[in-house]
Amino acid sequence: MSPGPAPRSRRTVLVARLDNAGDVLLQGPLVRAVAHGADRVVFLAGPAGAPAAELLPGVDEVWTWACPWILGDPPAVDAADVAALIGRVRALAPDAAVISTSFHQSPLPLALVLRLAGVPRISAISVDYPGTLLDVRHRVEDDLPEPQRALSLARAAGFELPDGDDGRLAVRRPLPPVAHEHRGHDLSPGYVVVHPGASVPARAWPAERCAEAVEALADAGHRVLVTGGPGEKALSAAVAGSRGVDLGGATSLPEMAALLDGAVAVVVGNTGPAHLAAAVGTPVVSLFSPVVPAARWAPYGVPTVLLGDQSAPCRDTRARECPVPGHPCLTSVTAQDVVVAVATLTTTVQQPAVLRHPVAAREAAPTLQGRT
Repeated sequence: MSPGPAPRSRRTVLVARLDNAGDVLLQGPLVRAVAHGADRVVFLAGPAGAPAAELLPGVDEVWTWACPWILGDPPAVDAADVAALIGRVRALAPDAAVISTSFHQSPLPLALVLRLAGVPRISAISVDYPGTLLDVRHRVEDDLPEPQRALSLARAAGFELPDGDDGRLAVRRPLPPVAHEHRGHDLSPGYVVVHPGASVPARAWPAERCAEAVEALADAGHRVLVTGGPGEKALSAAVAGSRGVDLGGATSLPEMAALLDGAVAVVVGNTGPAHLAAAVGTPVVSLFSPVVPAARWAPYGVPTVLLGDQSAPCRDTRARECPVPGHPCLTSVTAQDVVVAVATLTTTVQQPAVLRHPVAAREAAPTLQGRT
């Protein structure tokens, strides 16, 4: 099917991305392109992604729906629930919809729902034959960074970024103010954030290594803040120990964005806060398990040091639990590797690039790879 020109009379566009907060943040360039060509953008998100959608410039309204074919812990298919979504979309009467999915997800079930709701023009990336479900069936090459992949879909659907938009990740500003003191600790900008949790266990650096990194960073003269979600308070407290400031469960997503905005670097796995750090422009030490490709999912558009054995046996398995005894892809990373990575990011020219430090060859010079 040929994309053809986007209808000029369009006013309302529905953008859908139904998985996690990090995935939603990576849609920022797509959303801004759609918003440039529409009067109103409604974002359909999953429960975990909705707070991130609220942060995206260009989004006018956020809808939340728990999708039975996308969520990792999916609800049962409920005919009344699907009918309610169809009715809501029909009442909205969008002129077009753009369905964004990861490479392993199909847009076609949602396209069917939107067709039944009367949406006249639907665009998505699809490997599978869509029949009449899609008006724009976009194809992409493998291993594009996710924001570029999404932006290519927007362009195929007829939307371009406005002049002067560099296509990087972004959040709405102003962000909430950050108190400069917390229980006697200095929170003024210039600290390092360590975020030990991850939405998928296979992507988490072991807690004891995170705690060692907090100690090592403090020994190197850094103020260290340890963050975590509401369910990670025990983890953040254990990692912070006596040398870090434990902020586990203490921030909303906008407050977390503000906290990351004040950091000189963020130490984090391949999980939502890595992309939130990129969206506020903060350099990232990325503890990256290769269960998914770094080429697609590494922090985008900010200086990044990638740590972890990218050739480990778990590579490209998409495993949620590490399939290799001992979790070697990340246990091979040491606290001193993190200290060196933070020093690299805070003493070198800040360019949007990935500095790869393979832990199997620490003596080798890092390779600079462009990310724009």
